[in-house]
Amino acid sequence: DTSLAEVNSFSPSVPISPSSVINQYKFEDGSELRDLFITVDDPESHITAIETFITYRVVTKTTRGEFDSSEYEVRRRYQDFLWLKSKLEEAHPTLIIPPLPEKFIMKGMVERFSDEFIETRRKALHKFLNRIADHPTLTFNEDFKIFLTAQAWELSSHKKQGPGLLSRMGQTVRAVASSVRGAVKNRPEMFTEMNNYMETFSQKINLLDKIAHRIYKEERDYFNEMKEYGPIHTLWSASEEDIADSLKGIASCIDRCCKATEKRMAGLSEHLLPILHEYVLYSEILMGVLKRRDQIQGELDSKVDALANKKTEKDLFSEEIGKLEDKVERANNALKADWDRWKQNMQWDMRSSFTNVAENNLRYYEE
Repeated sequence: DTSLAEVNSFSPSVPISPSSVINQYKFEDGSELRDLFITVDDPESHITAIETFITYRVVTKTTRGEFDSSEYEVRRRYQDFLWLKSKLEEAHPTLIIPPLPEKFIMKGMVERFSDEFIETRRKALHKFLNRIADHPTLTFNEDFKIFLTAQAWELSSHKKQGPGLLSRMGQTVRAVASSVRGAVKNRPEMFTEMNNYMETFSQKINLLDKIAHRIYKEERDYFNEMKEYGPIHTLWSASEEDIADSLKGIASCIDRCCKATEKRMAGLSEHLLPILHEYVLYSEILMGVLKRRDQIQGELDSKVDALANKKTEKDLFSEEIGKLEDKVERANNALKADWDRWKQNMQWDMRSSFTNVAENNLRYYEE
């Protein structure tokens, strides 16, 4: 591509940075082809006699024919997002549903309503909905459409139409029973490799997450010390006429270092920490998806074993086995397609995140 060659030519007027190079090779997101745009913004506190909670405005713009209008505006609280996630998992057990931010933070309930926490959660909820909107299958889920369009009372009414308690208990019992059976006998090699990959990925991403938080804490401690250190030199200069200019110069230098460190911390908190933590949550989700695939496979294996031991009812068993074989094949195909898509997205996210951190560090040391 000649235009790419021109951009990459070593011209002093066009500085080349790692992220600018990556951006030239970024996967086509097909933004011109997108027909669903979602924004999560305007957090609002609600205080009742029973509880205090935050709602977020969800604005949807679309050109899809199945929507009655081209624009919707609703307010949703965190519990509504949880409901949507559970409905997507229920409808698509072997698809990779994007993670939601955790309900609570480690430092306690008090900070749950701080501006910083609310903004961090808003960004995560915005990303959650847009990842669903960009997914080739999840984006057409009926519960997702209702979440985006229904008013609060309509959504509340729709939630009550879900499966009853006995039905949910039955699903839980089946899941526990299949998990107790142990390892799946006929698991295809591909899914064993996926399982091994995720075990290693989970260890590495959790370690990276801990290291990143430790680096951020060290940066913050360093920043706080410098903030106290600068004014001391300014005060000192008032009582030392001979070296007053030098002391003021040092104070000014420390102040500039403070500002540079603050920008570096902002880069870490914006480009690295959220991405790493999102993939910590993804690693848990992927392990759950693989277990659910194994449960479907285990159900088929148990029926095949039962058929081998039964002399009668062979026709009935054969019909059930045929249905289960179809179910396993659908589950396998869904997971294989989603796995490739997830890995591509993950590699892009990691590459852009670490490149941003590297550029941030370069700017910091230059300053």
